[in-house]
Amino acid sequence: MLKGVANTDMRGPKGQRTRAAILAEAARLATVEGLEGLSIGGLADAIGMSKSGLYAHFGSKVDLQLATIESARETFIAEVLLPALEAPAGVQRLRAACEAFLSHIERRVFPGGCFFAAAAAEFGTRPGAVRDAVATQHRDWIELLVRLARKAVDLGELPPDVDPVQLSFELNAVLVAANTAFILHGDAAAFERARTAVRNRLGPGGDVS
Repeated sequence: MLKGVANTDMRGPKGQRTRAAILAEAARLATVEGLEGLSIGGLADAIGMSKSGLYAHFGSKVDLQLATIESARETFIAEVLLPALEAPAGVQRLRAACEAFLSHIERRVFPGGCFFAAAAAEFGTRPGAVRDAVATQHRDWIELLVRLARKAVDLGELPPDVDPVQLSFELNAVLVAANTAFILHGDAAAFERARTAVRNRLGPGGDVS
């Protein structure tokens, strides 16, 4: 819970830090209660801030939802994308991206698992700005996996007949399945099964099995 933030001036550095903390909490709550269940009143209660303070900053529920999605995107970049990019280009980086995705779920960065998997299930059939923002993040993630797979092919670490789009689809399916098994059933063994599936697909040395 955030204390003493009701009168914070959101325009200064302290206010910006407070906003970031508010949105980080909103993203965590959204994976449990859903983006639709995320309300300014509920968030105000969770962080100990006045409703008027939040209304002044977000204005509407949609504004809050969109800001929460952006906050979750920044967390995803920090927890998944940046660690993956530290690995050498090629199969190692592709494998690192899969591992970082699994790790952020396993460590409960978001208590309800992958923020964007939850948001996609919630808003996939609801046209509008919120759905578009979630779809953009999903598309960016898949396109990243495709680029990493294509680079591995270009480096000769994967056979030339490997389809990067198909490989990325299969890897993402494994990651999402692990997320679902862990969140829905509490099945921690799903992470090792997912890691085994990734190894089987890419091979211990990078060759597709």
